[in-house]
Amino acid sequence: MQVDHYENFPVASILLPRRLRKPVAAIYHFARAADDIADEGESSDEERLNQLDAFRAELDRIASNETPKMPLFQNLSSEIKQYALPLQPFYDLLDAFSQDVVKKRYENYAELFDYCRRSANPVGLLLLHLYGEATEINIAYSDAVCTSLQLINFWQDVAKDYAISRIYLPLDEMALFDVSESQIEEGIVDENFKNLMKFQTDRARELMLHGSPLGSILKGRIGIEMRMIIAGGMRILDKLKTADYDMYHRRPVLRPFDWVIMLAKSAPYYY
Repeated sequence: MQVDHYENFPVASILLPRRLRKPVAAIYHFARAADDIADEGESSDEERLNQLDAFRAELDRIASNETPKMPLFQNLSSEIKQYALPLQPFYDLLDAFSQDVVKKRYENYAELFDYCRRSANPVGLLLLHLYGEATEINIAYSDAVCTSLQLINFWQDVAKDYAISRIYLPLDEMALFDVSESQIEEGIVDENFKNLMKFQTDRARELMLHGSPLGSILKGRIGIEMRMIIAGGMRILDKLKTADYDMYHRRPVLRPFDWVIMLAKSAPYYY
């Protein structure tokens, strides 16, 4: 396991209540398909945007109580109706995927944070609705966890993202730490780069800690699932630090022993 896009979804987990596996899988397949449109294959930017627009049209049909044309959305529509899921999170995800097609740099953290608000937070919000736990405070905690997971994914994959011409590191903070784009391209991990990445991972850790009470608020299997997700994110942060922020040569992933540690931390805990 790694903290990677939608691999945080508890799609087939034995911890997920059986009644929720079908709707969670429907949400996952929607997000995975849209993410692949933005990232995979050899399509032009225009073709990618057109495909994402076709997904929006399907959401519009669901909003208008019309039958979607694509099987993916026919399945999704059934789950949306059964569980009274809000449509805005799905639209937000599509907006984020479309942004990935055309926007490759972020001027500052505010821009990046807004992207995370649409690329990651909707997933947590939808899961809370499925759990029947979408209270104001739970949503705030979930947003912190989801944004942190998205940031952790970025810092885990600096090299991978640059290979597809993306830099998620805020440009003003790169300048502050005197890290250039050419340095990222060449994979130079000097003290400036290490200080920049420590700054980024410390902020992600702070966000995760802010949202971590959600793991104790949610009860039963879903609570354990949430605590495992949180523990996984924290573990990747620990591994980034241990690797001295050299994700180019020591990209952190979770090994079997890490699962033992994560499981131990999935009991009621305090970080």
